[in-house]
Amino acid sequence: MASMTALRGSFRIVGRVICGHHYRACRRVQSIKSDYPVIKNLPLRYSVQCRFFRSSTVTSGQIVQFKLSDIGEGITEVTVKEWYVKEGDSVSQFDSICEVQSDKASVTITSRYDGVIRKLYYNIDDIAFVGKPLVDIETDAVKDVASEEDVVEAPAVSHEEQTHQEIKGHKTLATPAVRRLAMENNIKLSEVVGTGKDGRILKEDILDYLSKQTGAILPPSPELEIIPPPPKAEPSPVLAKTEPRVATKPVTKPVVFTGKDRTEPVKGFQKAMVKTMSAALKIPHFGYCDEIDVSQLVQLRQDLKASSEARGIKLSFMPFFLKATSLGLLQYPVLNASVDENCQNITYKASHNIGIAMDTQQGLIVPNVKNVQSLSIFEIAAELNRLQTLGSTGQLGTTELTGGTFTLSNIGTIGGTYAKPVIMPPEVAIGAVGKIQVLPRFNSKGEVTKAHIMNVSWSADHRIIDGATMSRFSNLWKSYLENPASMLLDLK
Repeated sequence: MASMTALRGSFRIVGRVICGHHYRACRRVQSIKSDYPVIKNLPLRYSVQCRFFRSSTVTSGQIVQFKLSDIGEGITEVTVKEWYVKEGDSVSQFDSICEVQSDKASVTITSRYDGVIRKLYYNIDDIAFVGKPLVDIETDAVKDVASEEDVVEAPAVSHEEQTHQEIKGHKTLATPAVRRLAMENNIKLSEVVGTGKDGRILKEDILDYLSKQTGAILPPSPELEIIPPPPKAEPSPVLAKTEPRVATKPVTKPVVFTGKDRTEPVKGFQKAMVKTMSAALKIPHFGYCDEIDVSQLVQLRQDLKASSEARGIKLSFMPFFLKATSLGLLQYPVLNASVDENCQNITYKASHNIGIAMDTQQGLIVPNVKNVQSLSIFEIAAELNRLQTLGSTGQLGTTELTGGTFTLSNIGTIGGTYAKPVIMPPEVAIGAVGKIQVLPRFNSKGEVTKAHIMNVSWSADHRIIDGATMSRFSNLWKSYLENPASMLLDLK
């Protein structure tokens, strides 16, 4: 009995060796005919799986648990807003995986590896936590990261399929704008040949790839062309009398009444507002209001509007407000400062990073224009255009939303005249401008004239800013806007 057991065990070993020999020598053949008569007629079962006789070699990949890294600013959790991949998709390094939103900004998460997405851990609007797995990526390039990532065994993958993934899995270089263009057209960056430096994929590469796929001829990218402003057209007196001004009405969407209460978690930018406003309650606010005659500013903007639009930039009143604020902060730097938590130290900020309260579909956000003190009116307008575009599409990043030193809110774009703005810690002052109204006022000769009047409301941290300082700053800001030419004296 013992000899039979040993004999069977030795045959099993021989069987494995023989199958291994046949697998190495005949791995491209669909079926194998045995040439070993010594074991041909033996009633033995080999424990080798039939997958060894498939038409392709088999390699075993590994699954890396791609964890959500720390994105800074003390953020511990984010909301998953959009997935750019699904299970089974191939990804390359730096390909976009998903977009997440914290209480400060929206961030696009990119892949660190080349491989195949095997599992998504979250659905849309789920809360993802920093340090926890976000996706599982099957990859062979885990030698350098096996010590810092959790690795589990993956199912077998054919050699041909793996080789195809390696060809497509080269490192891709592209800007976020190019990646978004590719995503919107369902184009994988790994399939596009880049013509930029070091193989960087350009916008033209995406358009060229798309035209080859669809057979369509796409227009080239528009170039910035500066043209002189068109001559002012004389208004027709007949049209002025026959076409009455139509008042704009607020647009409202139809509301479906369900009759049921609804409970939702506080998250995203709304959660940031809870945190910021709770901290603001500890600050004693000093309020100051005034009205400003911006008639000359209205005329100046009208004169510059056509030239600005010819450069592709929309010119609003905000660039003038920001520049006047920066000039005022040069004279009263305490308003561009911050205090520590116990209000024991004041830090005077060198840069004027002025925040703009912006109403978006995601809620109230406050991006800031960096270094306003060294920017021209036109440069400020261009930056505002960029921030508004990013804000409307929910693409503002942490860079745009942090580092503010002063805030200006333009409630006049929605309506209203006066407000009571709340300071955003660690800043120490904030302003809110109302809508511009055409109202009757007396001129220097005592005559009633038409004037463009705007109201402004200021709030200051009364622990370090007294009322006289706030009043003097407001008067200087007012003088710049009532006489815009006076700003030229202080511009650098």
